Amino acid sequence: MRRIIVAGNWKMNNSVRESVSLIRELGAALDDVKGREVVVSPPFTSLYEVAKEIAGKKIRLAAQDLFWEESGAYTGEISGPMLKDAGCEFVIIGHSERRQFFGETDESVNKKNKAALKHNLTPIVCIGERLEEREKGKTFEIIEKQVRAGFDGFGASEMKKIVIAYEPVWAIGTGKTATPEQANEVHLFVRNLLGTLFGKEISESLPILYGGSVKPDNIKGLMEQSEIDGALVGGASLDAKGFLKIIKF
Repeated sequence: MRRIIVAGNWKMNNSVRESVSLIRELGAALDDVKGREVVVSPPFTSLYEVAKEIAGKKIRLAAQDLFWEESGAYTGEISGPMLKDAGCEFVIIGHSERRQFFGETDESVNKKNKAALKHNLTPIVCIGERLEEREKGKTFEIIEKQVRAGFDGFGASEMKKIVIAYEPVWAIGTGKTATPEQANEVHLFVRNLLGTLFGKEISESLPILYGGSVKPDNIKGLMEQSEIDGALVGGASLDAKGFLKIIKF
């Protein structure tokens, strides 16, 4: 039985006070949720306070990025040990916004994946094609390149600790969503590729989430697909009631 994960990426939103308020509203409503893992990813400034609020609750904490060095003269960066100290269990790596605005590459994703595992953080590794790449029929080519490079040097033992999120770049923050069938097609491709690279056990057990304008009104159709193991939710996770509808699909 595969894991079902619903993760909320708050991006650059919410003060500490707002983050605490949101997590309290979520936490109070999750006692009856079974069969899925709930993860939230506040901005760095809110991690520690949110960690205190979710202690003993059915919510787990993720950071939105990390640097691959443990310490040093890297102004503005944050390391794996710092995230663990703040209470994180997960970290989002390679999000398309990091790739688009901050120069993230498949090679830096690989370094960050290794750093996360070294410090017992579960990477939620984002992959996805741009609109022009899909229109040129290059979706699978791009996805394969990202998977091969992002996990270069990894074996099955490392891959057991990985979560993948397929996020078509053209569907992030645009209001557009891949159809459930389009999403499932890519998920199946990724799963088959994982089987080729790392074996059947990894292919069948590694969670592959869908992200890209996930909302309460489209989550059911996505989750009815055979290869989709949950969602990485952006803007909709900032509204407690809407996010709860997604969690409880």
